[in-house]
Amino acid sequence: MAWLRNVLVLLRLVTLWFLATNPLYAEPLSREDLAPLIVPPMSLGEPVNDQGVWQLLNSGGAEAGFVFETEPIAPLPGFSGAPINMLVVLDLEGRFLDVQLISHNEPIFVSGLGQAPFHKFFEQYRGHSISDSLVVGTPYGSGSEGSALVYLDGVTKATASVRIAHESLLAATLKVAREKMNGVSTGPPAFPNPEYSEELTWDNLVEEGLITNTRVSNAEIDAAFAGTLWETDDAEAQADPEGTYLDLWVVDLGPRSIARAVLSEDSYAELQEFLTISTSDEPILVVETARHGLVSEEFVRNTAPDWISAEQGGFPIALRDADLEVEISEDLPIAIQDGAALILRTDRRLGFDPTAEWALNIKAIREHGVFQPEIGSVTLATTHSTPERFFTRPEVIKPTPPWIDALRNRATDLIILSTFLAALLLLLGTNLNRLAGHRHFTPIRLCILAIVLVFIGWWGQGQLSIVTPLGVLRTAFEGGSYAFLLYDPFSLAIWAVTLIGFVLWGRGLFCGWLCPFGALQEFAHHIALKLHIPQVEVSTAWDNRLKWLKYAVLAALVIILFTAPARLDKAIEVEPFKTAITTFFIREWYYVAYAAGLLLLSMVLFKGFCRYLCPLGAVMAIGGLLRGRAWIERREECGSPCQLCKVKCKYGAIAKSGEVDYSECFQCLDCVTIYDDPAKCVPLILHGRRETRGIAAE
Repeated sequence: MAWLRNVLVLLRLVTLWFLATNPLYAEPLSREDLAPLIVPPMSLGEPVNDQGVWQLLNSGGAEAGFVFETEPIAPLPGFSGAPINMLVVLDLEGRFLDVQLISHNEPIFVSGLGQAPFHKFFEQYRGHSISDSLVVGTPYGSGSEGSALVYLDGVTKATASVRIAHESLLAATLKVAREKMNGVSTGPPAFPNPEYSEELTWDNLVEEGLITNTRVSNAEIDAAFAGTLWETDDAEAQADPEGTYLDLWVVDLGPRSIARAVLSEDSYAELQEFLTISTSDEPILVVETARHGLVSEEFVRNTAPDWISAEQGGFPIALRDADLEVEISEDLPIAIQDGAALILRTDRRLGFDPTAEWALNIKAIREHGVFQPEIGSVTLATTHSTPERFFTRPEVIKPTPPWIDALRNRATDLIILSTFLAALLLLLGTNLNRLAGHRHFTPIRLCILAIVLVFIGWWGQGQLSIVTPLGVLRTAFEGGSYAFLLYDPFSLAIWAVTLIGFVLWGRGLFCGWLCPFGALQEFAHHIALKLHIPQVEVSTAWDNRLKWLKYAVLAALVIILFTAPARLDKAIEVEPFKTAITTFFIREWYYVAYAAGLLLLSMVLFKGFCRYLCPLGAVMAIGGLLRGRAWIERREECGSPCQLCKVKCKYGAIAKSGEVDYSECFQCLDCVTIYDDPAKCVPLILHGRRETRGIAAE
């Protein structure tokens, strides 16, 4: 076994050298690469940082959001060990304008299912907000009706890869939102508590700041325009400096107690009816009692007011006329009742928090000249917030960890798999010799392999692959997270049992009993025997040489992993597993020809791929070094003079000396069958003859 340890040391040294001399992740895309990906009328602005975050500009050149790649910000490794890189276009209100797949090495999509399903998956993000609780999969339990979760459709046979992409996208997006968009809520917004009630009067509203008043005199507006082209264009202001230019009142009508205190009964009833339809809107009442007014003559109802805007935390708040008739309560001052009033609405889902301070901006407009006058403006601002007691916040529904969802989605399969694996371990661990000596051993073994092929392979997609060890290796050297293993609990359960098998039997448990493609090859071999197809016998010398090929293939894949990861997806096709098991031969003809060719080879050369080419088999052989016992019993006569087990071993795993090479043993149990059979084992036959002669001599 010393040579295997040397191989491990060599692979580690080679890997460390390539890690030291080659970059692991690609640099963020350049402007030339990113700009064509932005859909007009939007365009790419200036870079915000060195992690690939850029400004998003609207058609007028103003900042409209952010553009960024996910890999530099949240490089969660996929099943190939390399991150899935996506381009995210996010507006200033936290909505996904676009999500595009840039690059990945997920084997199931590269040449299995094709790229189209992966690209289509990301189209589902458009229009959703970062405040939505987005999850991948179907509702668990009672369904999605009334749920705060938003479900995105996954991709059949690729759920694990899709979940990894989703988690990476959310991690990157929320990081950008926290750092660059602190005015955007990333959780459920506060909404008026329908169960809270309190009697309020006009004096209460004013004293507690529930209604905000901003007064601007003519002198103050003149001062705002001083030194500009328009400083003398308001004759009324100059004639009456002490007069009132703007007398603005702002009140949040979301809380029912406040709305009831401000509006007439009819207006209050109309507002509540409106809110039963527009459940996410926060209604804001603005009243202006002076000469400025609220909107221009060109204003159209049910649109955004042309003179009024709002912002919170440095980010704009979208305001729109609610198109409701406003009738002020008779208990309010006459000036308020007679003022110009509008009920505006803003959507809380876009990040507006009525309990946090926000600013309402009013434009003051002046015109200079008679024909084609020049327009000038200044902004008058007031701030407002409403106490927390009038609102409630829904409990933040945290989506269950993806691995929990994965367990739930495959609960039935996992129960069946666990039962099967437990039974197999029990059968082999306690009754191995009895099983090998059973007169129906071959049919029993073939039945077990049929379950492995159909249930574990074609149905459960539990074909282990070299992709996982390579991903683990890359993560180990990069110091990343191994969480990607949890996204496929079905395969992870098989890996767990395989590791147990390393300790008990070496590589044989997986390669001999749990590999679907190995089972497929064994069925091909039995068909060949039925058809009396001649078998190829490889000489001992050539067998010893060819067994090194799988280690060379493994070493080549490790080198490619760290030097040219983009080519790894093609290199991994040395495994026919994706073709024969994952996609059930529904692929390009050359992949099918390769997999079919290996099965034809196994009809004349028993499990030739497993013995000589399989890189996963090389990993299993190295893992077999953990074996804690020599579980195949040997006699003194084994190897000298008896060579029967060596001759019968189809894998060439028994040396001429009789010693078992466990790194090449596939646990077919043929030698165990011979060992306990007095009609086959030569030492037992000779011992029986001696006893017979002794009895006869007596």
